[in-house]
Amino acid sequence: MLNAKTFKAEVLLLLTAIIWGSAFVAQRVGMDHVGPFTYNGVRFLLGALSLLPLLWISRRSSPLIPPGSGRLTLIGSLLVGLILFAGASLQQVGIVHTTAGKAGFITGLYVVVVPLLGLLWGQRTPWGTWVGAALAVVGLYLLTMNERLTLTQGDGLVLIGAFFWAGHVLAIGWLSGRHVEPVLLACLQFIICGVLSLAIAIASEPITLEGLQGGALPILYGGLLSVGVAYTLQVVAQRDAPPAHAAIILSLETVFAALGGWLLLNETLAGRGLIGCGLMFAGMLLSQLTLGRAAPPPTEPAAPVPSPLAADNRA
Repeated sequence: MLNAKTFKAEVLLLLTAIIWGSAFVAQRVGMDHVGPFTYNGVRFLLGALSLLPLLWISRRSSPLIPPGSGRLTLIGSLLVGLILFAGASLQQVGIVHTTAGKAGFITGLYVVVVPLLGLLWGQRTPWGTWVGAALAVVGLYLLTMNERLTLTQGDGLVLIGAFFWAGHVLAIGWLSGRHVEPVLLACLQFIICGVLSLAIAIASEPITLEGLQGGALPILYGGLLSVGVAYTLQVVAQRDAPPAHAAIILSLETVFAALGGWLLLNETLAGRGLIGCGLMFAGMLLSQLTLGRAAPPPTEPAAPVPSPLAADNRA
């Protein structure tokens, strides 16, 4: 039976999943007003700004950069910032050509990819993860392949992005095991991703005041709520929630992405697509339920709960 503290934590995680899932709708709507790199650039810089109060609070209790970890913090921030930029860019460009619901489910595959990539680190992968991966692949096929057995452009870009999200989770876990301050790491990676995105946007997209004003609501949602608020909720909640519960609750973002696309964007899925979503979700859950049984080698830090730092989302 859950105690009050654990119950509160899991409610906060559920709220996080709702925010992240709904962010796919915001990303889709934002493309009606601005280009994908403009959207990402502005929202990630807003997300970095929203973390400044947390950095100020952290600074009062302990040094933001522990002695001897300055170089690791800078190099690590650059690494995860570049991975975040790649994943977010592929997802945002891809979502122009697919639905919010499909993008949410395809992105959610990172929770299966993470333990599989963990094999490169010598982490043992339980049988349930392999079965979950197989279910997810079959579900992905049903969800994305058309009658000519080809993957659409948007679905393909989002799928490639899922591998970058998985790499991002593993990189964050490696850095966390070396005592890099997490809020500072998140803020720096958001700044790197935002600056790179804006640089490409300036070179390749029309940026107008009218477009920014028209897309203000989805941009603010994606930056302040999805990146800033949801990340904070995740950090706070995972202090008291069992890791296996946290992973399963956070994976519900895929369901909320599909629900948001249906309720707000009138997106629909045929029977084949619904079966595909169901198989993918079952594969994700099975992978997470058995992941906790796989022990990492004693010389390596444990992998974190698969959830990109509000990078929404994997949204």
